[in-house]
Amino acid sequence: MDSRTGKKIRLGRLLNPSTQRGVVVAASHGVMSGPPSGLKTRAEIADVFAQLDLADGVMVSPGMVPLTEDFFVGRGRPGLVLHLDWKNHGRRIYTPGTDGRSEGVLAQLATMEEVAASGIDAVMTYLYLGQRDSTLERAEIERNARIVRDAERLGLAVIIEPRSALEAEGDEAFSPEVLSLYCRISADIGADIVKVIWNGSVERFAPVAQTCFAPILVAGGPGGESPEETFQLAADSIEAGAAGVMFGRRVFRAEDPAGVLAGLRQVVHHDVPVSEVSV
Repeated sequence: MDSRTGKKIRLGRLLNPSTQRGVVVAASHGVMSGPPSGLKTRAEIADVFAQLDLADGVMVSPGMVPLTEDFFVGRGRPGLVLHLDWKNHGRRIYTPGTDGRSEGVLAQLATMEEVAASGIDAVMTYLYLGQRDSTLERAEIERNARIVRDAERLGLAVIIEPRSALEAEGDEAFSPEVLSLYCRISADIGADIVKVIWNGSVERFAPVAQTCFAPILVAGGPGGESPEETFQLAADSIEAGAAGVMFGRRVFRAEDPAGVLAGLRQVVHHDVPVSEVSV
């Protein structure tokens, strides 16, 4: 008996053992950018979470854990994912680095012992690469490696979301070559799951999925004005080789979050064509 058993059990809550796929809802945006539309108040949080039963996992910030803990209690509940990091990369309000030289900073919000004691299944951490200052990139590699090693010791799962530190400076950061580079680095560090942004098409994303041996969950990003658009992104992700999706705004800002999740489950777990999704 060792920590590998704990990790296997926890991963099985996020990636369905029968399909090896997952639908995870990211509901932790507030810790990075302030109150998001759809989750601005306690009442909105309670209303949205009451509609997330069909998710394989839901990600919250540390401060949201006591607010939402009852949602995760009981058999058949979604897995609990903790947003482990705070970052100021890409923030639209009170934006740092107006001198053009800042490459953003990160901070870890909890120890792995605290995470394990809280019954959390997985943590998500960012991995920023490509900084002009190579000491920043080295610090990010060391930080993520330490998180993965601590998680292995405690039987916790780790989701790494690799990003380019220079995303705002051009489309190169979204090329198949760059995404393949940092997804593979994440897997080789020891990520159990890699979360990554979609780079535009099945053809452009397939090389990323093919060269990352860890399961990939595609981030939702902005958009999702219609459920069909969200279902199509999920279908394209699966076709390109992803193991599922980790959508936030596309779910919690929807008029019917439960309906969107029902449709996503059909697409991700049962390969239902978008035209045949029933919600």
